[in-house]
Amino acid sequence: MKRRTLPAAAALAATAALLLTACGSGDDKASDKDKIAGADQGTRTPTASASASGAPAEDKPDGVDVSLPKDMNLVFDWDKPKDTNEAAAMADAANYVRAIYHGVDKRTSKVAAVAAYSTGDGLSYAQTQINDRVDGGWTATGTRRHYQATTRSASNGNSVEVDFCVDSSKFYGKVVKTGKILKSEPSIADYDYFKIIMVKLPTSDGLWQASKVFVEAKAAKCR
Repeated sequence: MKRRTLPAAAALAATAALLLTACGSGDDKASDKDKIAGADQGTRTPTASASASGAPAEDKPDGVDVSLPKDMNLVFDWDKPKDTNEAAAMADAANYVRAIYHGVDKRTSKVAAVAAYSTGDGLSYAQTQINDRVDGGWTATGTRRHYQATTRSASNGNSVEVDFCVDSSKFYGKVVKTGKILKSEPSIADYDYFKIIMVKLPTSDGLWQASKVFVEAKAAKCR
């Protein structure tokens, strides 16, 4: 799929976007589990330009850095949909997840990737996930697997629901200062089921943003 660069206007409002206050749900820091966010399906123009980093091309799908450290492995084990919009929405749902953990690694929610791939409650959810980890003094390490993905388009063609399972049984919290890995016994709590509503950004060629995030914790159907 052909990737695209963000519109030039995105860089102009960077300051305003990065001053937004994070809100939304909390997080179980010891087990690195995501919770449920609220509901807002509006779109917002990305408001932070990509930094001119030396990240390889695969880490900058839209000119936005979503690179991760070598010990933080996000695996997206799913097939690309035949529908063009659904394929683009699924790809950017993955980029949204990468953006969150890119922010965790950089120790700030004020990263261009979060502004590019989220809006509304999707933005609040991402900021909360990052800020909870930063405030707690920990990051993540290991492998987080995403699988059994499905997509469903809205009739207007501007919204796609991307659903998938997450296996965090080999993905752990890590204390930043000491490097201590916070492991726990494998359990049903390692499995979550995500529903992300992706909305198409009208001012960009195929960019999709996460506007709503719902998470079913302890999802037996993902085990």
